[in-house]
Amino acid sequence: MPKIPVAKLEAGMKLAKPVVGKNGMVMLGEGTELSETWVERIRDMDIASVFIDGPPIQAIPREEALANLETRFAAVEGKPHMNLIKKIVKEHIEGLYE
Repeated sequence: MPKIPVAKLEAGMKLAKPVVGKNGMVMLGEGTELSETWVERIRDMDIASVFIDGPPIQAIPREEALANLETRFAAVEGKPHMNLIKKIVKEHIEGLYE
Protein backbone atom coordinates (compact mmCIF):
# COMPACT_ATOMS: atom_id res chain seq x y z
CA MET A 1 0.00 0.00 0.00
CA PRO A 2 1.88 3.04 -1.23
CA LYS A 3 1.60 6.45 0.41
CA ILE A 4 1.40 8.93 -2.43
CA PRO A 5 1.30 12.73 -2.59
CA VAL A 6 -2.15 14.20 -3.12
CA ALA A 7 -0.88 15.85 -6.31
CA LYS A 8 -0.51 12.38 -7.87
CA LEU A 9 -4.02 11.14 -7.02
CA GLU A 10 -6.16 9.96 -9.92
CA ALA A 11 -9.78 8.97 -10.30
CA GLY A 12 -10.23 5.21 -9.92
CA MET A 13 -7.66 4.80 -7.15
CA LYS A 14 -8.92 3.13 -3.98
CA LEU A 15 -8.07 4.31 -0.46
CA ALA A 16 -6.16 1.81 1.69
CA LYS A 17 -6.66 3.93 4.83
CA PRO A 18 -9.27 6.54 5.70
CA VAL A 19 -8.69 10.21 4.88
CA VAL A 20 -8.85 12.12 8.15
CA GLY A 21 -9.33 15.89 8.36
CA LYS A 22 -7.33 18.19 10.62
CA ASN A 23 -10.10 17.96 13.24
CA GLY A 24 -9.72 14.16 13.38
CA MET A 25 -12.97 13.49 11.54
CA VAL A 26 -12.97 10.73 8.91
CA MET A 27 -13.70 12.40 5.59
CA LEU A 28 -13.48 9.31 3.36
CA GLY A 29 -13.39 5.72 4.53
CA GLU A 30 -11.00 2.92 3.71
CA GLY A 31 -11.92 1.25 0.42
CA THR A 32 -13.45 4.37 -1.14
CA GLU A 33 -12.85 4.54 -4.89
CA LEU A 34 -11.82 8.07 -5.79
CA SER A 35 -13.71 10.06 -8.38
CA GLU A 36 -12.46 13.31 -9.93
CA THR A 37 -14.67 15.17 -7.44
CA TRP A 38 -13.13 13.36 -4.45
CA VAL A 39 -9.62 13.94 -5.77
CA GLU A 40 -10.30 17.69 -5.98
CA ARG A 41 -11.84 17.76 -2.49
CA ILE A 42 -8.87 15.94 -0.99
CA ARG A 43 -6.54 18.45 -2.64
CA ASP A 44 -8.61 21.29 -1.16
CA MET A 45 -8.33 19.76 2.36
CA ASP A 46 -4.62 20.65 2.61
CA ILE A 47 -3.64 16.99 3.08
CA ALA A 48 -0.11 16.08 1.98
CA SER A 49 -0.52 12.39 1.12
CA VAL A 50 -2.85 9.39 1.35
CA PHE A 51 -2.50 5.60 1.37
CA ILE A 52 -3.71 3.89 -1.81
CA ASP A 53 -4.43 0.19 -2.40
CA GLY A 54 -1.81 -1.48 -4.53
CA PRO A 55 1.74 -2.70 -4.45
CA PRO A 56 4.30 -0.47 -2.79
CA ILE A 57 6.24 1.89 -5.01
CA GLN A 58 9.97 1.17 -4.79
CA ALA A 59 12.17 4.13 -3.92
CA ILE A 60 15.08 3.11 -6.14
CA PRO A 61 15.35 1.22 -9.44
CA ARG A 62 15.86 -2.57 -9.33
CA GLU A 63 19.34 -2.35 -10.83
CA GLU A 64 20.45 0.15 -8.19
CA ALA A 65 19.07 -2.04 -5.38
CA LEU A 66 20.97 -5.06 -6.72
CA ALA A 67 24.16 -3.02 -7.15
CA ASN A 68 23.85 -1.84 -3.52
CA LEU A 69 23.52 -5.48 -2.46
CA GLU A 70 26.72 -6.40 -4.30
CA THR A 71 28.56 -3.50 -2.65
CA ARG A 72 27.38 -4.44 0.83
CA PHE A 73 28.40 -8.08 0.49
CA ALA A 74 31.72 -7.49 -1.33
CA ALA A 75 33.79 -7.71 1.86
CA VAL A 76 32.38 -11.15 2.78
CA GLU A 77 32.38 -12.73 -0.69
CA GLY A 78 33.16 -16.44 -0.53
CA LYS A 79 31.91 -17.01 3.02
CA PRO A 80 29.24 -19.73 2.75
CA HIS A 81 26.78 -18.35 5.30
CA MET A 82 27.05 -14.82 3.94
CA ASN A 83 26.57 -16.10 0.37
CA LEU A 84 23.35 -17.77 1.50
CA ILE A 85 22.12 -14.57 3.16
CA LYS A 86 23.03 -12.58 0.05
CA LYS A 87 21.12 -15.04 -2.15
CA ILE A 88 18.02 -14.76 0.05
CA VAL A 89 18.17 -10.97 0.08
CA LYS A 90 18.66 -10.89 -3.70
CA GLU A 91 15.57 -13.06 -4.21
CA HIS A 92 13.62 -10.76 -1.91
CA ILE A 93 14.72 -7.64 -3.80
CA GLU A 94 13.82 -9.22 -7.15
CA GLY A 95 10.40 -10.15 -5.75
CA LEU A 96 9.73 -6.53 -4.82
CA TYR A 97 10.01 -5.49 -8.45
CA GLU A 98 7.77 -8.14 -10.04
